[in-house]
This record gives sequence, C-alpha cells and structure tokens, in this order.
Amino acid sequence: MSSETLPVFIDTSNGERKQDVSEDPEESEKPRLGEGSEAVSKRQMKKLMRQKQWEEQRELRKQKRKEKRKRKKLERQCQLEPNSDGNDRKRIRRHVVPSTLRLIIDCSFDDLMVLKDIKKLHKQIQRCYAENRRALHPVQFYLTSHGGQLKKNMDENDKGWINWKDIYIKPEHYSELMKKEDLIYLTSDSPNVLKELDESKAYVIGGLVDHNHHKGLTHKQASDHGIDHAQLPLGNFVKMNSRKVLAVNHVFEIILGYLETRDWQEAFFTILPQRKGAVPTDKACENPSHDKQSARLEGGSESDSSEEECSRIELDLPPEEEKQDKENGTEPTVDTALH
Repeated sequence: MSSETLPVFIDTSNGERKQDVSEDPEESEKPRLGEGSEAVSKRQMKKLMRQKQWEEQRELRKQKRKEKRKRKKLERQCQLEPNSDGNDRKRIRRHVVPSTLRLIIDCSFDDLMVLKDIKKLHKQIQRCYAENRRALHPVQFYLTSHGGQLKKNMDENDKGWINWKDIYIKPEHYSELMKKEDLIYLTSDSPNVLKELDESKAYVIGGLVDHNHHKGLTHKQASDHGIDHAQLPLGNFVKMNSRKVLAVNHVFEIILGYLETRDWQEAFFTILPQRKGAVPTDKACENPSHDKQSARLEGGSESDSSEEECSRIELDLPPEEEKQDKENGTEPTVDTALH
C-alpha cells in the first residue's frame, strides 16, 4: 500500500464509523466510562439505573417524611389535654411536680477510663439530663467530681453544657456536698435491696464505664466511706439473659419511671433494652430453658455489654451508601458497672 492512499483509507474508516454510530441510536445511548473506553458492564448499568431511580423518588421520600412528622405531631397533640392557649410546652410542664429526691452521678473514676469510655459516659449523662428535663417528677440532678477527661470532652464536643438548667455540676466529691446519713450508693454488689425510694435521700450512681475491669469498686468505695448502699430490686421482678449490670442512663431512667408509676416492674420493663432478654420472674419460672441460659451467662461471663439507646436521625442517603452503612455500622454499646 502506498503512502498516498493510507490517509484516504483512515479518513474513510473514520467517516464510516461516525455514520454507523449515527445510524444506531441505541448504541450511541449506551453510557461510557470515558473517551475511548469500553461500554459499562451490566453491573455498572444496574447501579446507574438504581441511582437514577433514587433521584426520581427523592421528592416522594421527602413527602413521606413530611407526612410522618405531621402524623407524630398529631399523635402527641391527641395525648395532651386541651389547652386554650395552644401551647404544647405549657401543657406538658403544667403537670410537673419536682421530686425532692437527689440523684448523683459520681464522676470520680475519670482516671480509670480511656477516652472511648469517657465519651460513652458523656452520652449517657446527656441522656439522663434530657430525660430528667421531660420527666413528670424530675429529680434534683447532680454531677460531682466533674473535671479531667470528662470535662475536657464536654468542652470540646458539647459546649452548651454550661447552659444546662435544673442540674448541679460540681467539681467537689459528693461526700463534700451531702450529709453522710443522707447518702445511699446504688451498686449491684450490695446485699441490701431497695423496696421503695426515700425522697429525702441522695442516691449515688457510679459514673464508670469499665467493661467490668473494676468489678466491686463502687461497693468498696461506699463501704470505705461508711456510706449506706443498696441495689435496685431487679431480681425480684425481672429475669434477664445477662448479668444485672446496667448503663448509667438506664438506672437513672428506671428511678424516674418509679417516681412516676410507683411500680418497680413497670419501670424496669419500660426502660430495659430488649437485648437484655428481660421477662417477669413468674413467667421465667415457666421457661426452664431461659433459667439455664441466664445461669450460664451470669456464671461464665466477666463482662457485660449494655447498649446505649440513641435517637435515630433519618438520612437521605443514596442506596449504595445506605447499604454500606448498614453493613459497616453497628450500634454503640455501653458497659457501665454499677458496683
């Protein structure tokens, strides 16, 4: 082939290729990854189709969320008593009768926790504060021995804590703020079982997220300080698949629940997370397999995993990211030993 005819051959083939593309509209509509690359695979095509479908349904999802919010707001309004001024906040707060009971979270274990557990404790304290603010019988809430890693973490991640209301945040130890005869330390290792709450007392919850590395520490501390101690009557009403070790916020919320209902069993079953496998003691007796499983777990486990219940926010994520989040995401767990 001569050098003169070579350019003609190339130009002709390029022209024919352009003509073929124009004559085949379906082939021209196939998405390509880039200039000169091969057509996308079937898997990539499906992904693009899902993405397109997700984009098209964006408004529909937005409308559904809007309707859900309206429905929840209507449900809340139906639960509230009629009020002429139409102020929901005033209707809620009208029936609030503060309790004289003092509830203290002892934060003196700061040096026994790593930063990860400090952050978990911080979130539990946030939950306690929020629940106390909306409770029908809010307690006199204290944070004592507040400082160290906990205060630093709160300063960095929750600067609004300095504006919290109806809470006493003190750097002093609880023994410096309360009379010794008024104090009762709540610990699962105590042989004393509470029958009811004395609202003239100050109950102490150990602010320790330790994964059972310091078992019996709070009970020992209470004994060393000559402070009365007791455990919640959990075993009298509940049979669980795990040890009787609860997160700080669970203990706090159970006490709030009891002050509202004056019923321990109702308070326990309203607050305890489902993964604890809690059942009434009378029903547990009818299910021997449950007893065996509970005994095996209580006797052979050195640690207890207690989930922190966090509010979930609906995110408008693409299907691929949502799938990845479900595969990789796990609910945070909190292990707080009240001992």
